[in-house]
Amino acid sequence: MTHQTNLSVLSLFSFSSHIALITGGATGLGEMAAQAFVQNGARVIIASRKESELKTTCARLNALGPGKCEYVVADLKDRKGCEGLCKEVASRVERVTVLLNNSGASWGGDYYDFPESGWDKLMALNVKSLFYVTVGLEPLLLKGATPDNPSRVINVASMAGIQTGDVTAGGEGGLTKPGHGTFSYGPSKAACIHLTKMQASKLAPKNIMVNVICPGVFPSRMTNFGLEKYMDTLVAFQPTGRIGKPSDFGGLVLFLSSAASAHMTGNVLEVDGGSNLTGWRARKGESKI
Repeated sequence: MTHQTNLSVLSLFSFSSHIALITGGATGLGEMAAQAFVQNGARVIIASRKESELKTTCARLNALGPGKCEYVVADLKDRKGCEGLCKEVASRVERVTVLLNNSGASWGGDYYDFPESGWDKLMALNVKSLFYVTVGLEPLLLKGATPDNPSRVINVASMAGIQTGDVTAGGEGGLTKPGHGTFSYGPSKAACIHLTKMQASKLAPKNIMVNVICPGVFPSRMTNFGLEKYMDTLVAFQPTGRIGKPSDFGGLVLFLSSAASAHMTGNVLEVDGGSNLTGWRARKGESKI
């Protein structure tokens, strides 16, 4: 049977028939994924709260081509916002082949004076929105999905959902200001990972594969503070000697959307250059703080 199968790169990694919805798609990791799809011929819908950023990103990506990018203004802080996004997408397309749940937020605060709103906002956006958008898009994900050509849901968590130490602590050259930590962020991303596995179990019989990506340090609005203040330290504690690049994230998203991953579901994919495996031990050099 192997000799009758087309295993060419063009067969395994063809994206021109894809229709992808990317939440949080105007900036950061979402924009990286959107560019990867557009440059490989897919139709992409990006969603986020700020229309000005959506317009800018769409214009940039459409200039790149050959795929197309359009946008939907959406606030996914509650169920109503999630359902509104799904309704708008359904009015534009007959099916969705890839859903990238990338909307998210972080919150830094003092451990002994951490605000309740810092928990509520992150659990709503980082966990609840993934659930309701996936449920709302299921009818579109089901259309045309087969065992050999399933639809995909890709959730974006974080290495913070795996690590038990708060590597974001600002006093150690992390991603928040000194004395602060992101104590609700890690638990929300751990919940995202667990939800992914539950979704994978439920949706696999319907030919919808669900996987989760756990990025390490990448350039984004969420990491701007740490990258501006502590880049030398962050790089020193990366075994690869660098932080993540658009090709690292965009390439992984393409793989998880391709024929090459059609039999994968419930997987947790770490893309952190080995930082978690080594306990954030430097490949070379010391902290410069």
